[in-house]
Amino acid sequence: MVFRRRDRRPLLRTIADFLYPRGGWTRAFHYVKHRVRRLPDSPERIARGIWAGVFTTFTPFYSLHFLVAFLVARVMRGNILAALMATFFGNPLTYVPIGFVSLKTGHFLLGNTFQEHEARSFVGKFIDAGEDLKNNFVALFTGHEPDWRGLSVFYDQVFYPYLIGGIIPGAITATICYFLSVPLIRAYQKRRKKVIKKKFQAIRKKAEAEADLGGKAD
Repeated sequence: MVFRRRDRRPLLRTIADFLYPRGGWTRAFHYVKHRVRRLPDSPERIARGIWAGVFTTFTPFYSLHFLVAFLVARVMRGNILAALMATFFGNPLTYVPIGFVSLKTGHFLLGNTFQEHEARSFVGKFIDAGEDLKNNFVALFTGHEPDWRGLSVFYDQVFYPYLIGGIIPGAITATICYFLSVPLIRAYQKRRKKVIKKKFQAIRKKAEAEADLGGKAD
């Protein structure tokens, strides 16, 4: 109750903010970068968390990326919060190229041909799969004949190729982010320690000076 918004956003406003934050994606990126750098952990553990989060965005487990990133980070002994924040590498601006590359790679590895302009679109196959799940769930209580054709097409043409094809580009991209992150985080932490040390030194000098003045006054 304490953290609930006082002004509840309309559904359309919520969707619009997801697709394009009010401050823009550049501001959102810098915010996430700032939060990741300030995490109280070693650069290597934070970078392993980033690896887990970025790699997760190349998997077809939409709406479960937080859970997948958490599990991958636990296996790698990476920072969990860094992994969760790194999943923002996948966003409305990057999901299209990520999905395209993953599907292309997956169909190539499986020996299939990925048709970019098929009669039913990529998003359409997601919708068909969702409709099958909903209708077949209703069929359990109504006695209707279940129909799994949409889900079968989705699995064969989208999910499985995406799952296989996302491994290689996901691992490559995540590894690049790892090696870029370690020196940047280490340099930031060293600079931050110096700043904090100077502040403590200034506070101590001020306290000593006040103590000296107090002693002279006595």
